Amino acid sequence: MKKTIFLFCAALLVLGCCLPLAGYYITRAVLGPAAPQPADSGAVSAPEPGGLGGLFSDQAEAAPAEEVLLRDAASGLDFTLTLREYLIGAVSSEMPVSWPDEALKAQAVACHSYILYCRDHRESESDPWLSVDPARRQGCMTDAVLRSYWGTAYEQNYARMSALIDQVLEQVLYYDGAPAGASYFAISNGRTESSENVWGTALPYLSPVDSSTDRQADNYEVTVTFSADQIKTALANNLGIAVGESAPESWFGAASYTDSGYVASQTVCGQAVSGTALRSALGLRSACFSIVRQGDGFSITTLGYGHGVGLSQWGAKALAEQGAGYEEILAHYFPGTTLSP
Repeated sequence: MKKTIFLFCAALLVLGCCLPLAGYYITRAVLGPAAPQPADSGAVSAPEPGGLGGLFSDQAEAAPAEEVLLRDAASGLDFTLTLREYLIGAVSSEMPVSWPDEALKAQAVACHSYILYCRDHRESESDPWLSVDPARRQGCMTDAVLRSYWGTAYEQNYARMSALIDQVLEQVLYYDGAPAGASYFAISNGRTESSENVWGTALPYLSPVDSSTDRQADNYEVTVTFSADQIKTALANNLGIAVGESAPESWFGAASYTDSGYVASQTVCGQAVSGTALRSALGLRSACFSIVRQGDGFSITTLGYGHGVGLSQWGAKALAEQGAGYEEILAHYFPGTTLSP
């Protein structure tokens, strides 16, 4: 059972928790040079890689004794940060520092709760709590990366972020007496998704809720085009599906949908493929997508960005702008949880 929960926690990481909102407009090739896969938010270039052993600014106050054990995805090396350092780096990688205070605080509590959940569900106590990629601003940024990323605004941004973190440093979301796996993502299709539909494990507090304000998010709807050869290669390499001599018009069949409107399953060359698997194979922004044959290739339109489970970052921003406090934001996106030190 513990191994199953650990695998679920690992799946959370792969499918979106480490996709920072700060890289939203950056694209990268997945199916070849003409097939972009956007990251999360902010038209910025990747900062220069920083050392993972460096501490955060000496402006920091005394941090909690607890340290967070992380793994650098790029090097495979493990390193530690204090909890306070981790939260500053994690929230900064997930939301722009200019966003509303209450949205940033909600994100901080979600990050804190989530990493404690991962700590508690590791397969071994020697395992890292979380895998992050500081140089790519994914999951958590170290101080060296923050200095490069923020540049001349470092002092001002660090002071703002650390002050907000300090206000909620001791706050954790609990469910049934244990830290909740408070996952988060960029933009929903207008409603969040059930954890069961994405990772196969149903958690009561990761159930669908309204997030209709996401429809006003930047790049809520995005259309990309792929050549038939790109699709053919992706299906073979990532799903093990060979299209053979069949016509491209026959590759994609009917789709079924979850209650929240994400693709539950799509027929691909006569085989049923889950929406999350097809999203991953094609490098799509979300599992809310539609595929249309267009010219010599395919046109794919997605709504939202990310796995769709838990806290919608854009939704948190919208609620904060409407006057909601971080407690209200968290209660909305994680129903049934309690917030306490």
